[in-house]
Amino acid sequence: MIAILLQTTPYRIMALVHILAAIVAFGPLFLYPGLRRTGETTTIARMHMRLTFPALIVLWVVGMGLAGMSDDFYQMSQLWLTLSILVWVILVAVSWFLIRPAITDTDESAIAKMAAGTGITHLGLVIGLVLMIWKPGL
Repeated sequence: MIAILLQTTPYRIMALVHILAAIVAFGPLFLYPGLRRTGETTTIARMHMRLTFPALIVLWVVGMGLAGMSDDFYQMSQLWLTLSILVWVILVAVSWFLIRPAITDTDESAIAKMAAGTGITHLGLVIGLVLMIWKPGL
């Protein structure tokens, strides 16, 4: 609700970029299982490293920019911001260490790793949305 008070054009542009980065970072993960079943592992790998992973980085950069632009309302010590950063760090680690290696691996354990990685990422998306909408500890 406090974000409504931040009605400056640069803040709105940053918020729009933040939301678009979240869509680009998490949207393709819903396609990974189907693409993997069809054997499109090179397509997934290319999409993950050129689109999904960079969007996850942009999500953090712009999110920190939004937090910096709203110093009068939000502080980095607030619970929802701290937890959001923690969730982001976990999602980057899952993306890099679990999903990325499992994309092109044809081993049976790679399928389980891919499923676990996308499941954790979807859970992280839901947690991040809850933190961004309700801002616990504000």
